[in-house]
Amino acid sequence: MRSFDWLIYVGALGLMLAVIFAIAPDAGAPAPAPSSEFAEQFAQEIGPLLPDPSPLDEMVLVQIGEPQNGVGTAFAVNEKGDWLTARHVVEGCTKVTLEVASGNYVPVAKVAIDDGHDLALLSTGRSPFPVTLDLAVPLRIGDAGFAVGFPQGEPGELATQLVARSRLVTRGKREGDAPILAWAEIGRTEGLEGTLGGISGGPMFDARGAVRGVIVAESPRRGRLYTTSPQAIEAFLTSQGVPIEPGPAEAFELSGYGAPSDNARRRLQVVKVTCEVGK
Repeated sequence: MRSFDWLIYVGALGLMLAVIFAIAPDAGAPAPAPSSEFAEQFAQEIGPLLPDPSPLDEMVLVQIGEPQNGVGTAFAVNEKGDWLTARHVVEGCTKVTLEVASGNYVPVAKVAIDDGHDLALLSTGRSPFPVTLDLAVPLRIGDAGFAVGFPQGEPGELATQLVARSRLVTRGKREGDAPILAWAEIGRTEGLEGTLGGISGGPMFDARGAVRGVIVAESPRRGRLYTTSPQAIEAFLTSQGVPIEPGPAEAFELSGYGAPSDNARRRLQVVKVTCEVGK
């Protein structure tokens, strides 16, 4: 029997229920140690290959409302100024900027939206260091994932494990049905509590420091993040004619994922996106 899960888009843009909290987590603090139960689970042998999408996959239902001012996350895919984010982070915005330093914003010259997936391409003049994308190596149930971005508008990160495929079903201002991946949260930045609004559009790194998905939704009740699949990223970038260039990649560990996350933001591989909606 299919299960339905009402949840909040983490970008806090275009959603009736998303809320940005004014909590400022300490991004420089070490990641909290997981419980012994999670540590044992994390250390176990990785499970079977992720199955192909199925009509019986869990349905994640999201109600889309009017666009709002807000923040999200984006990451560079080459040095030519191409950045990837989630569609709902920038959809309906009249002005989109990237924060490259505290209080220093670079305007986005062009926004390209994908109707088939919750993805968008942002174009600027330059992106100093791209991430390394891995869109080919098959994912396995139990694979580690590290979400990096700007939850609640401040630097933050989470440790997760891949648990299943799901389907993102959108209703309201926009309707759609796309396959996504479900990741169970097992740790987060010390001091980060509540919703993860603002991390939407951010990268999901694997343990080697390669990006495997784009964060598109969260389910606070279930403690899950949802991302696009590597195949969706590849299809979108190919359709846009965007070249992919590998950049610096650092290994992530459950016992210490704060430092590589901070370094990715410091190198401007991962940046904050701001959206302004005209009246």
